Amino acid sequence: MEAIHARGLEIAFERNGTGPTLVLVHGAGDDHRVWRAQLDGLADACTVVAWDEPGSGRSADIPSGFGLADYADCLAAVIEAVGEPAVVCGISWGGTVVLELCRRHPALVSALVLADTYAGWQGSLPEPEVAARVAAAEAHLTGPRDGSVFAWGLFAGEPPAEHVPLLRQLATSARPATLRAQVAIMASTDLREVLARIAVPTLLVWGDRDARSPLAVAREFGRVIPHSSLVVLPHCGHLSNMEQPEAFNRAVRQFCGSLSA
Repeated sequence: MEAIHARGLEIAFERNGTGPTLVLVHGAGDDHRVWRAQLDGLADACTVVAWDEPGSGRSADIPSGFGLADYADCLAAVIEAVGEPAVVCGISWGGTVVLELCRRHPALVSALVLADTYAGWQGSLPEPEVAARVAAAEAHLTGPRDGSVFAWGLFAGEPPAEHVPLLRQLATSARPATLRAQVAIMASTDLREVLARIAVPTLLVWGDRDARSPLAVAREFGRVIPHSSLVVLPHCGHLSNMEQPEAFNRAVRQFCGSLSA
């Protein structure tokens, strides 16, 4: 692991491979380890960089009042440290951070991969669904820390057996203060106005059975974002990079190859 300091915080990241820079931004409650199949599988084509966002993994805790802009600015500092501009890929909550990065630091982004994500919950989901998610998150945070991550509809079916130990580790080690901050941010964020202003090539990768960010969200992204294309992974849920890593990597590899071509 490597680390930089930004906004008074130590931010850890892993880097592997050579070639154009591909920066991977994980979802809420996760860390860089969810990208293992991409760190290994795309290293022959890209310099693959996966961070531990502030408040997760080996990175420092977030201070009180840390907001979406702070996450985006820290991500910008990582990109500047590893080689700018970069292809930036965000999944779930990580895609919302990436959209804020595009709004605040567009010059650092050469292309986008948005996977199973949102323009904030407020920007992508009906109000009753947002309220239900906030309530469910609080119940989860105040309940026993037993690693029961699987009720959150992250996969089309049962989680792949090889990922279960890591998923349980992530569920028990996620920091409540970080998750509460992220839920509050997502519930109040609407970045739809950013979508139409994205000026770089954009790949959308979605599981067709994503119960967290339905395929309708992807189709709306595709309708609004210029220069975008959508790859739908069949029989796949929300964590598409883990559930179908070969198909996910193939889509990203082809997209990155088209940029250099």
